[in-house]
Amino acid sequence: MLDDIKKRGYIKVGISLGGMPMGGRDRRNEPLGYDYEVAKLLAKKIGVEMRITDIYGDARVSLLVSGQIDLVIGNMTITEKRAEVIDFTDPYFKTGLRVIYQKDQNINSLEDLNGKKVVAGRGTSGATFIAKNVPDAELVYTENFAPNGVLLLKQRRVDAGIEDSSMADYVANQMNSLNIMPGVFEAGEVAMAVRKGQPEYKFYLNEFIADYVASGEYAKNIKMWWGEDIKIPELRR
Repeated sequence: MLDDIKKRGYIKVGISLGGMPMGGRDRRNEPLGYDYEVAKLLAKKIGVEMRITDIYGDARVSLLVSGQIDLVIGNMTITEKRAEVIDFTDPYFKTGLRVIYQKDQNINSLEDLNGKKVVAGRGTSGATFIAKNVPDAELVYTENFAPNGVLLLKQRRVDAGIEDSSMADYVANQMNSLNIMPGVFEAGEVAMAVRKGQPEYKFYLNEFIADYVASGEYAKNIKMWWGEDIKIPELRR
């Protein structure tokens, strides 16, 4: 796979550009964010151009398996279900699920979400978590939590939302009408995803991630998007 990428001169990367600070677009519609910076470093190391496909939710797996992209660097949490059809690298980030809700709602725990409208990205860990743990909540699915889910919260068409802590914290800080529920649910590891049957390619990516962490680029990238005072999550190797 790596030889094919070098021969063609570009790598096709799937990145979720619908939720800062992991991925988004600036005022000129140019991509930016934590995952984008990781992908740029990888393309530079391989010595090829980077071509981005904006992906989210279930599409991350389907586009990868069908060969339309070479890998996913798209805020993708390692799960056993996903690992049945794709391979994951070592983690390059750590996150968890957080709940944000309208300040005027009497919501203090997961149980308080029963009977409430909760927005979640379709095919995401957050949607699965709510369906399993709060069965009487009314899930409202969106293809992208940002901007679609955020807009629903802003328009007060839903009572709460669930998303990775990286994005949930960011959204809550941007919108004064929202509170964030204490605690992180189902802390997970975020990894790159590749098709099965590519051991040499996966080994190369794991070596890249090890160097990314050891070189200080990992800490530098996190501080770029979450601030200098952020505690750097320790990653499993």
